[in-house]
Order: sequence, then C-alpha cells, then structure tokens
Amino acid sequence: MEVLLVSATPFEIAPVLARLERDFEKGPDGVFTQGSLRVLPLITGIGPVATAWHLGRLFAQYRPDWALHAGVAGAFERSLTLGDVVQVIADRFADIGVEEADGRFTDVFELGLANPDEPPFDGGWLRNVAAAEARFLPAVTGLTVSRVHGYAPSIEAIRQKYPQAQVETMESAAFFYACLQAEVPFSEIRALSNYVEPRRREAWKLDLAIERLNAIVADMLQTLAGPL
Repeated sequence: MEVLLVSATPFEIAPVLARLERDFEKGPDGVFTQGSLRVLPLITGIGPVATAWHLGRLFAQYRPDWALHAGVAGAFERSLTLGDVVQVIADRFADIGVEEADGRFTDVFELGLANPDEPPFDGGWLRNVAAAEARFLPAVTGLTVSRVHGYAPSIEAIRQKYPQAQVETMESAAFFYACLQAEVPFSEIRALSNYVEPRRREAWKLDLAIERLNAIVADMLQTLAGPL
C-alpha cells in the first residue's frame, strides 16, 4: 500500500519520522518500506499556497493509495480539549474574498466569482465523505486561513461568519482540495494545541498535541505494517 504522509512542518511529525528512519528501509526516492507498506513523507511548508503547490506537483506524477495529513490546530470550541486528536471531515477557505467598507467579510462565493456547488465544493465547503462515514476519531469541521486569528473582534467576526467551524488550520482546505481534485482517498487529523482566542502563546499545549498526534499516526501505520 502506498501512503503519502503530509505535514506542514517536520517538527509536527518528528517522532513518526524518527520511527520510520529507525524501523523502515529508506529508498533513494525517500520512500520508507516495511513489507507491503510504502510511506512517502511530504513536508509542504506552512499555508495553503505551499500545500497546494507541493501536492499538485506530486500528484502529477505519483498517485498514493491513501494520503494522510497530520498536524496541529487551534480550537474554536471550548468543549474540545487541548491535546485531543480529531479528524477534520469538512473544511473551507475562510479568507478568500473582500473586506467591505463596514468591516464585513464577503467570500468569493457570495461575490459571485465562484460557484459554491461546483466540484469539489459543496455549498462552499470541501467534504471528506468517506471520513465522515468512518469516524475513528472525533469528527470536526474546520476553517483554513492564511493568518491565524488572535484578536478578539476578528475571532468573533469569523465565528459569526462560519458558526459551523470547530477548528482552525492554515493548510487543511488546500489538502482537501488537492486530494478531491486528484481523486486520492485521504484523511486529515489534527491535534489541538491551542484555543482560538486573543493570542497567548504561553497557554498553548504544543508538546502534548504533538505527542498525541504522533501516537495516533504511529497506530494508524501499525495497522498497515505491524509494529513500528
């Protein structure tokens, strides 16, 4: 089985990368092999543009059986616990559009510049239907932004605009878009490192989120290849 393991940064999946180096055989093409399982790590860099470019370039010449995107996320909902690992089953681009004179945000669909129901979009959302049907982790809805929110009025405005959103990332919608367009089966998992609130970096649980994220990724690969 060919698995594409995607992350924005190497430190988010550093423990899994170390285990791949230790327990798998690494080929000259960067693919790690154990038995019939082949894992290709892809570090895209931060943000939707870098994510889309790297995936588009790769999918033009390589089609994995499954793509897994792993990273950290901010939580809008206080009912979610920092450190928990969730599965994003729907996402959307949350800052492509215009800022109106009164400060309101109007997205490209509302502007009539894009069709919200033209595939792969569904009402402006990008959905992983298969993931929604197989919920091995708590399922959440996300927003993808180029600038994470850290100012109370901006947070309130985006929550009113997209009340369905439970988490925020900088890459998920780009990953969804690329996989849906390329017809590559995929999963998106995120560990919650912080709440989306007025920025307080000291309140983040980044180490805990990365620890739990990597434990889940290792377990997922273990089911495919045996103990790592």
